[in-house]
Amino acid sequence: MTSDRAAVIALNALGHIAGDEELLRRFCRESGMDAAGLGAVAEEPAFLGGVLDFMLADEARLLAFCNAHDIPPDEPARARRALPGGEDDA
Repeated sequence: MTSDRAAVIALNALGHIAGDEELLRRFCRESGMDAAGLGAVAEEPAFLGGVLDFMLADEARLLAFCNAHDIPPDEPARARRALPGGEDDA
């Protein structure tokens, strides 16, 4: 998977998170960020990797995202590997 495609998937995941108030609160709590600061880092590849880490950490959350965006459940993991800090980055 290309890093551009991985970034698109991660940005879609971030949009999915932002669209759910409880999920956004949880993401902010776990990442140490506040909602206002997300826009400033939203396109940084390392941050996008963290967004996918958050999605991948919970199967129900991951499946809800994949179903909402009509993507195969293995695609976010493949995207994660293509971003900084992923296995393909090693």
